[in-house]
Amino acid sequence: MPQVSAVRFPYASYLRVYEPLGAFPEPDRGHWERYAHEAEPPAVEEELRARLTAVLATPPLPAPERESTDAFVLWSGDTPLICPWTTRLRCWEALGETAELFPPTVLDAALPPAVREQAAADHARHLERHPDARAWIRQAAWSVPLSWFVLVGDEDREYDRGAEGEAPLLRYRTPMAQARRRVARGLRALRDSVAAADPSERGARQAGGPLVTSLVDVGRWLEEFHPRALVELDYGGLVHVLPPEVLDADRSAADVASGIRALGVGDDVVAGEAYARLVERWRAVRERQFAN
Repeated sequence: MPQVSAVRFPYASYLRVYEPLGAFPEPDRGHWERYAHEAEPPAVEEELRARLTAVLATPPLPAPERESTDAFVLWSGDTPLICPWTTRLRCWEALGETAELFPPTVLDAALPPAVREQAAADHARHLERHPDARAWIRQAAWSVPLSWFVLVGDEDREYDRGAEGEAPLLRYRTPMAQARRRVARGLRALRDSVAAADPSERGARQAGGPLVTSLVDVGRWLEEFHPRALVELDYGGLVHVLPPEVLDADRSAADVASGIRALGVGDDVVAGEAYARLVERWRAVRERQFAN
């Protein structure tokens, strides 16, 4: 069995939703209530180590044989908020995106076609039996999608450089209701800006704009959850590749909010400056994946 305890976490960011127990039907509600009160909640790295072990096995196991019964747990006073891992479902979903991320020869060497085909068939059968299946966690490699920053504000930011020997932490947490309001405001500002710039192209540009498309997608995803849920944007493994001074200066949520406010009042100059800062910051992060 490969040893992965010394492997640094994948350079991925995460968007998580934590729901109150009332959002879960029985018997899931009872399971999560017992889990929150009796179990020692696993740390983020435990799920990652488990998946690295499976992928490095021979033959590789792209998705667990059974769905995880673990979750991340936050407490709001005496109330637990639950974010199920749904590792199996997320692995299937991620596997469907691998063809766009890797050359065929690399993909075939890491995950042979027969392994991928079996996983795709398992995923299809699962969706037939559970058409409403959804994940509580989204992830992105070597970046944080700009649409995620729309959900949070600079006042939600939590940054800890980490004590000696400890990893730093950078995350945002905000109530679901606030995240949804920000999505609505962001979409309104973006669409109004497009319409004002060139009304004749309004429909095509709204449908095709990458940020609008991404924001619509994440907004629809949020609508699937309890209104009293909590949304977390976690820089995850990116904190291991970015130096402390870069993390300390990163105010991406503030830049996104500044750009949206500027669009709302028709100030294209300020909006353009905010967008330029974001593009340059995250281009530099993505370029690190190709560094030796």
